[in-house]
Amino acid sequence: QVQLVESGGGLVQAGGSLRLACTASGRFISNYVIAWFRQAPGKEREFVAAMQRSGDTVYADSAQGRFTISRDNFKNTVYLRIDSLKPEDTAVYYCAADIAYNLGTSESWYDYWGQGTQVTVSS
Repeated sequence: QVQLVESGGGLVQAGGSLRLACTASGRFISNYVIAWFRQAPGKEREFVAAMQRSGDTVYADSAQGRFTISRDNFKNTVYLRIDSLKPEDTAVYYCAADIAYNLGTSESWYDYWGQGTQVTVSS
C-alpha cells in the first residue's frame, strides 16, 4: 500500500509559477510509476505528465514547454512545476501511482490516487 498526498496548489496570477508536490508514504516512491492528471470544472480528467521508475519522463502535448516533473527520492516526493500559468490551467491536480514498470496516460492505468490540490489562475 502507498498513500499519496498532493500539496502546493493555490491562487496565482496569470504568468506566475507553482510547484506542486506529491508525497508518498508507506512505500518508496521510486518503486512506482507516478503521473499527474488534472480536472477542470465540467471537463474530463486529463493526463499531464508522468515519471517512470527509471526517472524518464513523458508529457502530454499540451504540457510541453511549461510543465516539468521531477523526483526527490530523499523526500519521497514527486513534483510538478508549472511555469507561465494561464487561466486555462485552473483545475484540481491529482497525482497517481502504479506498481507497473511502464507508464500509461489513461487514469484507469493507476491504482493509487491522492486527494487532489486546487490550482486557480486569475487574470
